[in-house]
Amino acid sequence: MTGTARNIRLYPAYRFLTNLLFWQSVWFLYLQEQLSAAEAVLMYVIFDLSTTVLEVPSGWLSDRWGRRPTLVLAAFAGLATATMQALGGDFLWFAIAQVLLGIHMAFASGTDSSLLYQSLVAEGRGDEVERHEVRAWRASFLALAVSAVTGGALARWDLTWAYVASAVAFAGLIGICFALAEPPRSSAPTGAKARLSHLRTALLHPVLAWLFALTVLMYAFSHVPFVFGQPFIQQALQSSGLSDEVPLVSGIVTASMMCVSLMVSVVAPRLRRATGLTLLLLMAFALQIALPGVLAWAMGPLAILFLLSRMVPDALARPFVVARIQPMLQDDSRATYLSLQSLCGRLLLAASLAVAASQTSDVGLMAEADLRGVLWAYAMVGAGCLLVLAVFGFILRARLDDGTLKDRSTQRT
Repeated sequence: MTGTARNIRLYPAYRFLTNLLFWQSVWFLYLQEQLSAAEAVLMYVIFDLSTTVLEVPSGWLSDRWGRRPTLVLAAFAGLATATMQALGGDFLWFAIAQVLLGIHMAFASGTDSSLLYQSLVAEGRGDEVERHEVRAWRASFLALAVSAVTGGALARWDLTWAYVASAVAFAGLIGICFALAEPPRSSAPTGAKARLSHLRTALLHPVLAWLFALTVLMYAFSHVPFVFGQPFIQQALQSSGLSDEVPLVSGIVTASMMCVSLMVSVVAPRLRRATGLTLLLLMAFALQIALPGVLAWAMGPLAILFLLSRMVPDALARPFVVARIQPMLQDDSRATYLSLQSLCGRLLLAASLAVAASQTSDVGLMAEADLRGVLWAYAMVGAGCLLVLAVFGFILRARLDDGTLKDRSTQRT
């Protein structure tokens, strides 16, 4: 088996281990217990800002240094952040752990999908990228489902165990990364001037520009229920006398959420063929911005069921966006472009969370009134963004829906 064929075979396992985040269902509860509600939100801001600082440099390093060593470094950073948070500490200690988590996310961002696409091209299977991206997202959803309910169950004894389990998963990820091979490039390395020219061409391409804006917005809005989902569950369960079961309920909700998304991903390719890419992406974003508004309106235990739809928009959009973008990029700027895209999404999310943190109490649990106000604000802003995207999306619809080579002008050198 060639190294690139092994990469293709190992990629779902890589994505599975990357997403075995046992802390996902308890992280806010854990930080809120160690610090405060406002500081817990600020931890996410620190994580996003640290990732922001490293997004483009890490993409440049991936394009210059290689995909495999960049992913190995990302895996080691993941192991370090899980270990530090399991040990616990003060505000500064957790802030450093969030910086390490930012390093993990930034160095993997764009590099993993670039490794997959270049491996497929090397094997003469570049046209299979959409199928393999969908397959990888299913592995991610499965890992998130397994780790969410397991992490919630472990947290019934001690919240720390969720971080210990995540550290074990990251250790396995390091092994997978060492087994990967560096994929060949489709062209010889170019100088900085040529790489910047390729990047500028991609950023100005109408199709890529629309997908860039959509991806940035969807990244930010997809994390709103993630950040505020745990305090929402906590508020919803207080009135029913189940407040002690918040970690387990949070884990079950997250696992169910991923299972729903996994089922949606099975029918997503058929929906994409039936509706076309543009309409499918707009529908996914509409679902995404509707969720904060529904949660703000329907506080209470039954409203927790709405959280199950959180990852459905990602199942309908992310693999198809990545597959549409990849063939339009040059190898010497591929990861840099994807990292720049992630950078802008993280900047938008970090800025919005900083505003949200300023509107919440800095002592104890997040108040219900604060939570409602934040969720309503996200829903209203999102509706305006959807309207603008829809106008330009329908103007570009013919080119967005066309995945043939005739529209991939950014590949010209």
